[in-house]
Order: sequence, then structure tokens, then C-alpha cells
Amino acid sequence: MQVSLDRARSAPPAPTGLGGPTWLVTPGTAPERFTTAVGSGAEVVLLDLEDSVPAAAKSDARAAVLAFAGGRAKGGAGPLLGVRINSADGTEGRRDIAAMAEQGAWPDLVVVPKVESGTDIAAIARAVRAAAAATHIWALVESPRAIVGLPGIVRAPDLAGVLFGAADYAAAAGCRITSRVLWYPRAQLVTAAAAAGIPAVDSPYFSLDDPAGLHRESLEAVELGFVGKVAVHPRQLPVIAQAFAPGPHELQAARAVLAAAAGASGSITTADGAMVGPPLVEAARAVVRRAERSTDSTPTSDWNAS
Repeated sequence: MQVSLDRARSAPPAPTGLGGPTWLVTPGTAPERFTTAVGSGAEVVLLDLEDSVPAAAKSDARAAVLAFAGGRAKGGAGPLLGVRINSADGTEGRRDIAAMAEQGAWPDLVVVPKVESGTDIAAIARAVRAAAAATHIWALVESPRAIVGLPGIVRAPDLAGVLFGAADYAAAAGCRITSRVLWYPRAQLVTAAAAAGIPAVDSPYFSLDDPAGLHRESLEAVELGFVGKVAVHPRQLPVIAQAFAPGPHELQAARAVLAAAAGASGSITTADGAMVGPPLVEAARAVVRRAERSTDSTPTSDWNAS
């Protein structure tokens, strides 16, 4: 049982204000997929205006994405809706922010790419505050410079969370997109986010026909402390959901910890021969919350191949 207790101890916290561990990114150039993405079972649907949109299509994609975001009722059933804007200090990013403000088409969250300092989210933060919008700002960390600058990024006012961008990081660092190489920046990101009390979400796994690899990398994300992972296709969602849901032994161990803590007269007790203190109890609660969340969503993969 000690192994299970150790896994419970390292379990990530419940995603507060996040929606859940399954994120699905959808190109802004494919408005016919927006409704399908919302119904895919993903807990966060992220409509992309940046990398997946060619320069000539930026205006049309922006119009389609904001029309969809503006027409979708907030606070209703279904996933959180996010928009990844263009770099906030570039022309297209400024246009994205201005259009959201002018149209009042504020999504549940905005992801700002290529963030390398806290000032990179300042423009969108000002716009959100000015509109009194209930929009959370997330920073996409995707360069060595950003990893070095993490203390300033994660402490930026109005920042709700961070995501890791493996592809851009690897390109900037001149390294391969492999687990062995990327454990260091991923661990750095999770550590900085945890210190700031905000969640971190892992980068997509880009091989669509390798569910075993996706499952392995998703389990690594759980081990590292990420609260979720981005999918690039709906058929990846069930794999991610399964990896982030506690297994039966982990859940059994967590419940044993909680039962022992409930019957203890002090803050320290034992469960199945292992010492249990407040940190293990809180980790056990997080495991149970993860299990409860995993029963609320059953992702589907009803989408034509990209």
C-alpha cells in the first residue's frame, strides 16, 4: 500500500476554476468544428487564432471565433470556452484584444502565447478589467527565455494559469520533442505555478496515431503535477481523461488515508502501516476530488480526421 500512498501524495491539486484536465484546441479557420468541439466531452475548448491560422485568414478567423464566443451563453452547461489570441505585442494580437472589447465577445478564458515576462499579459489584463469581464487569463510558456523568467510570469497580476508549449520550446532550444528532454522545463513550469498558487496544463501530444505514447506522456504530466493536458483531436480526449483519473488502487489508498484521519485524535496517524500527516490528507482529498470529476465527463471522439 505504500506505493499507492506515495502516488496519492504526489497527485496534483484539484483544478480550481479550470474546468477539468481535458483541453481541446480547434483551429479558428474551421468554424464548422466549433459546435462539435463543444460537444466532444472536453472540459475546456480552446479556439485558436494564432499558429493554426495563416496570416491571410486572421481577419476571417477572428470574426468566426468571436461570433461563436459572443453567441454562447456564459455559465451554462458544457465546457469552458477559451480563445488563444495572437501575441499580445503584435498587430494581430492587438486586433484580437480590440475586437473582443468592441464586440463584448469575452470567452471564459484567453490564452496569451509567447509570454516571456509578466508585462506580456498587461494589455489583455487591462482590457478585461475595463470590461469587467469574467474572463481568466492564461499564459502560454513556450521558450527557454520564458522558463528563465518564470518567477515574474507566474506572479503577474490577473494571471489565472499557465500552459506549456512543447513545439515552440523545442524549436527555440534546438532540442527534440521527447519526454527525456522536456521533463526539465515542464518540471520548472509546474514548480513555479505551484509556488504562485496557479494551475499548469501540459502541451499537446502531436502524434495522433500513437495512443500508447499519449497515455504514457499524460501519466508523466500527472506525476509532474500538471492539472490537465491539451488534445489536438477529440480521439485523444478519452486517453487523457483516463490518465488523469485516479486508478482504483490510488483511490482506495486515498480513502484509507481520509478514513484514518477522520478517526484520529491528533494531526498525525497511520493508514495501512504508513505515517499520515496533514500533507497526505490534503493530497488524498485531491485524489477523491479527481475521481469525482472524472465521473462527470465522458469524452467522445466524433470528429473527422484533420
